Amino acid sequence: MSAPNEPGQTRQITLRVNGTEHQGQVEPRKLLVDFLREDLGLTGSHVGCEHGICGACTILINGEAARSCLMLAVQADGAELMTVEGLAQDGQLHPLQAAFWEHHGLQCGFCTPGMLMTAYDLLQTNATPSEEEVRAGLSAVLCRCTGYQGIVEAVRAAAETLRAREGDQ
Repeated sequence: MSAPNEPGQTRQITLRVNGTEHQGQVEPRKLLVDFLREDLGLTGSHVGCEHGICGACTILINGEAARSCLMLAVQADGAELMTVEGLAQDGQLHPLQAAFWEHHGLQCGFCTPGMLMTAYDLLQTNATPSEEEVRAGLSAVLCRCTGYQGIVEAVRAAAETLRAREGDQ
């Protein structure tokens, strides 16, 4: 009899990503970020440090920001995931994406998916973040290009846009 985690053995997982159910066969040691990128073709989440430090692989798992490089795909079985690809709807950028564009919140773009997902998570719990709260909320994602000012301005502008949209409804 073989060991349950022997290389080559796979397990069936089912998860919902950006509103769509997906099933897959994965080796028990496969990282969630690798499953998203390689098996589902969702390459928005970037693999940076592979130690959970840089934040480039941040996604939402059951509504909370998490590092997909620190989680095995089998651990996400049954979970609801949202990746950066899930932000835009019907061909329209999410207000965060638009604000990053308008406020020069990106340069090389490597950290951008993690920044967007972390900012999205922040705005779910704090609709009116101060500059200090945005900086603290985004401190878990490293950017080597922008100096963060444009990113902070983008998140605050998106918060304002989202509040205005809610007021219109």
